[in-house]
Amino acid sequence: MRSCTQKISDSPAARWTVLFIVATAMMMGYFVNDVMSPLETLLEMPRAQGGLGWTPTDYGFFSGAGSFINVFLLMLFFSGIILDKMGIRFTGILACSLMVLGTLIKFYAVSAAPEGELFDMPSTVVLASLGFAIFGVGYEMTGITVSKAMVRWFTGHELAMAMGLQLAMARLGTAAALSISAPIARHFTLSAPLLLALSFLVTGLLAFLVFCVMDRRLDEAYKTNGTNEANNSSDDEFRWSDIGFTLRSPGFWLITLFCVLFYSAVSPFLKFSTRLMVMKYGVDPDIAGFFSSIAPFGTILMTPLFGYVYDRYGRGVTLIITGALLLAAVHFGFSLPIHSSSVAILLMVVLSVGYSLAPAALWPCVPKIIPLKCLGTAYSMIFFIQNFGRAIIPMFVGRANETDPSYTTSMLIFGFTALGAAIVAIAMWYVNRRKGYGLQQPNIQ
Repeated sequence: MRSCTQKISDSPAARWTVLFIVATAMMMGYFVNDVMSPLETLLEMPRAQGGLGWTPTDYGFFSGAGSFINVFLLMLFFSGIILDKMGIRFTGILACSLMVLGTLIKFYAVSAAPEGELFDMPSTVVLASLGFAIFGVGYEMTGITVSKAMVRWFTGHELAMAMGLQLAMARLGTAAALSISAPIARHFTLSAPLLLALSFLVTGLLAFLVFCVMDRRLDEAYKTNGTNEANNSSDDEFRWSDIGFTLRSPGFWLITLFCVLFYSAVSPFLKFSTRLMVMKYGVDPDIAGFFSSIAPFGTILMTPLFGYVYDRYGRGVTLIITGALLLAAVHFGFSLPIHSSSVAILLMVVLSVGYSLAPAALWPCVPKIIPLKCLGTAYSMIFFIQNFGRAIIPMFVGRANETDPSYTTSMLIFGFTALGAAIVAIAMWYVNRRKGYGLQQPNIQ
């Protein structure tokens, strides 16, 4: 006879409802993370024409600011400790609240901040970057919290497919931001997309509060069953020794390095892709965001599909290698002196395949390498180190675009970064064979 806890955790209705709720909170965060990406051209227009007079370097600084506090003040590392010590529910509410606060500051910077300079930069750049940095703390904290919630509710079930669906909903947020942000700003005001983003974040916070109610019921079921797992007390309690265990794992370091390179070649690219479509391929600014949204829209269907393939048939590292190679090919394609919008669309379609393949298999691989009791710390360290790339790459790309408006240099930066990710993934395949992590094995036995 199954225990009360098992009835809850094995209920498809309960766990898929949990997935939808926490993925909604993450989706709203992804929307806000990219809501200003299609506005680069508008932000760089003079104030007399409705812009803020930013330069490409200003925009590059702002784009990297989302990682400043996480990286330079070690906040993402401490987020993992907070998650392990305080639990999923507390950390999730804190994370959503920080996203709301950071977006409020960005909204003020764009809509009402006076002209002037701070630290030798326009005050709007400094304030918007501060807001983005605070938002970034909550954004990354939400990511590790949702990841651990998925492992808690889906271990032994469709974990890769669940993570794939969560990523698909997150990509929907990105695609929506890239598609509608510029038209809204052009037809209303530059700050209008941020006001919409605030309402979305409040919706995400309310959704996470609903999850907290369901997760508390799971804890009560553990207590009723007489186990020692209420409130994740046995699996989630932080111990300093967990950090040492994680740091000694070669699989952890390979996944971490892959994340640094792969996501540095994707997330910053999407922030610059709208202007790329306008400047290099002559796409109308009002629809350029739709070109950029092809990649995240494509992942909405393909990420869960590839997650299902991994759950049923395995070959996780193979999927990761293939995704990285496709990404490298796309960026090298963008560096070529070809100015056809049809080629740009084709490259974005291929990018969507690579962007689906690697993450669908990557994140379910982590619990196969790191035990559940160390998982919160492991995710936080992966995301923490990953943020170095996400903070540094946009600055290099911003400066490259200023000196080379053809985008050849910046696309080569992205291309070699993605190629490095593919090389790391090949090393992961070799280490998996030696260590027996089971990364090529199906998740459902």
